[in-house]
Amino acid sequence: MFSALKQSKLFGDAFWALFGQAASAVALLLGTRLLTELISPAVYGQVALLNGFVALGVAVFSYPFICAGMRIVPECRNPAERQGLHAAVAGLTLKATGLAIAGLILGGSVYGYFTDGDVLLFILAGALLAITVQRELGIQLAIGERKQRLASLWQTGDSVLRPLLAISLVWWLGGNAEWVLLGYILASLLSNLVWLVAKRRQAAPAQPAATRHFGREVWVYALPLIPMELIFWINGLGDRYVIGYLLTAADVGLYAATYTIVNEAFNRSAMVLLRTFQPAYFQAFSANRIRQAFSILWVWIASVAGLGVAGLLILLLSKDWVAALVLAKSYHAAVDLMPAMALGCALHALGTAFAQPLLAQKRTRALLKGRLCGAVTAVIAIPVLVGQFGLLGAAWANPVYFGIEALVLAFLAKPWCMGHLDNQRDQTQAQASSVGITV
Repeated sequence: MFSALKQSKLFGDAFWALFGQAASAVALLLGTRLLTELISPAVYGQVALLNGFVALGVAVFSYPFICAGMRIVPECRNPAERQGLHAAVAGLTLKATGLAIAGLILGGSVYGYFTDGDVLLFILAGALLAITVQRELGIQLAIGERKQRLASLWQTGDSVLRPLLAISLVWWLGGNAEWVLLGYILASLLSNLVWLVAKRRQAAPAQPAATRHFGREVWVYALPLIPMELIFWINGLGDRYVIGYLLTAADVGLYAATYTIVNEAFNRSAMVLLRTFQPAYFQAFSANRIRQAFSILWVWIASVAGLGVAGLLILLLSKDWVAALVLAKSYHAAVDLMPAMALGCALHALGTAFAQPLLAQKRTRALLKGRLCGAVTAVIAIPVLVGQFGLLGAAWANPVYFGIEALVLAFLAKPWCMGHLDNQRDQTQAQASSVGITV
């Protein structure tokens, strides 16, 4: 099993994925530490809520198409087909993102009219959404093609520049949310420009037009992911808006800053594994190497579980030291939230690994069912627990809904059953053949 993994470029992919995630995590942790020294919890909460809207736009209006591109790109037989796929993904993403930006600015204008809020913040959030989508499109398609070095350097550059420019503007112009958002926009604009130029220089010469048309195929794959990404956003960021409604913006700032630290540790580790194993898993599955795909999947699941247990134990023993190191003193009141947040992050990563057979088999509707179970649980658990226990209740809601989601996804995907995987592959091939697609 391990000899097959060595031959699949996994170790090179793992190095660059680890480099990108580690460097980005260090940049974000240092940036969070400095930023929390310069702005109050209330301002940090305001930025977190606006960033939540940006994350919603990326997740619902662009990431489903990007995810479709990552899954389909291993099936492309030549550079012409890859270019055709990229064009289809970019076109659908651009249209959907334009709709999201218009909705965000319109909603911000209505909100500002009734509350005397600053509409400029929503305009800046719309610009940040456009720049972030461009970044994610370039990085994720590079990962799908297993160009891990390009993806990691692009991500690292953006992660370093965002806090650097945001802190610089806050330092010189004042601790307002506008300067933080503007710093993020300028940083991603510069990073995208540099790496898009580098990517075009590495591109192959122009190829004949692709005979395979990807627009409908991308749309069919992505359509069930749109409500799923909305559900994912509710599970990941919806608690902040409940806290803002039931408590205060300062409580949002305390919660968001603490969650950012915990999530970075667990999510970055999970992303290293995702970027290492998912492209190889999809390639093996697309090439009908089912035993190799099964081996890759279970090394992945075991790695996620091991890292989750180790991370939770380390955090339990060192949470006070971690808070003192990476958060300003005014944010230390939320240190007791860390263990519950960590358990939720670990369960979320495990559920994502369990669900991979559904993505490989293009059963995105089944994946939607699993995410929906988690979202329904979150909608019930978050307001109840926040109302009863405040911020601690919000933290403990995480393992409740992510745990239920992981169990449902495991039941639907059955990652322990290679025979089930093989049967689903045959069904996928039959469906593809019926529309003239070679898998």
